[in-house]
Amino acid sequence: MNEKRRPQGRNFPPRSPQAAPAEETEGQLEGRNALQEALRSGRTIDKVFIADGDTDRGLQRLAAEAKDAGAVVVSVDRRKLDAMSFTHAHQGVIALAAAHAYFTVDDILEEAASRGEAPLIVICDELSDPHNLGAIIRTANLAGAHGVVIPKRRAVGLTATVAKASAGAINYTPVAKVTNLSQTIETLKQEGMWFVCADMGGSTMYDLNLTGPIGLVMGNEGSGVSDLVKKHCDFVASIPMKGDIDSLNVSVATGVLTYEIVRQRLLKK
Repeated sequence: MNEKRRPQGRNFPPRSPQAAPAEETEGQLEGRNALQEALRSGRTIDKVFIADGDTDRGLQRLAAEAKDAGAVVVSVDRRKLDAMSFTHAHQGVIALAAAHAYFTVDDILEEAASRGEAPLIVICDELSDPHNLGAIIRTANLAGAHGVVIPKRRAVGLTATVAKASAGAINYTPVAKVTNLSQTIETLKQEGMWFVCADMGGSTMYDLNLTGPIGLVMGNEGSGVSDLVKKHCDFVASIPMKGDIDSLNVSVATGVLTYEIVRQRLLKK
């Protein structure tokens, strides 16, 4: 079992009156020295953008060090770096630091065991809106879920905006970042967990047995749960809807389904 990692202290750069909004600049590290010092201090880095085609060996070593530390490294056109920069001195590299350290899936299972409860985990399949992820972490905390799992790529990480939207829940609810959601689901099945994903074409949530160790899989804002992840789930659940539109915001839908799981657990006691 991996030891829980504690969040690193924040070290945000000062803002000038002309700086971009806080939610865009907090946690954004520009320049090689800023990234190097963050890595040396053990700060959690989510993503690193480096100038495409830059062959500077020092920059390439820095990118490799960040990747070894768990960051996603992306090569982008230098014009994108210029557009992202608020210091106008990025030196070919911009990094996004996480607002909170990540935990592991084992940490989440350990949290459930320490409470003497069957695991309840919320899994987010490629969410892109930080406000939605923050709201889901908040709901997970209030519903007594033991943690949230997000993918390493093609998804929002623990940004400052996520932290703000979670209303402090990010400090109490473990969030794990994994390379492959499907493999993670299969591994957790070996631990005795069952998985239900949200989809309008599924059985109504009231007709499903959602008690016991459960993983709730929520899809992204546009296309929902991917077919690849969905095929690894045991159940597909829908929320009954009687209005004139056909869907709920993903964070609201997460709340509805999570509390149906809570309701069924309470009835089973």
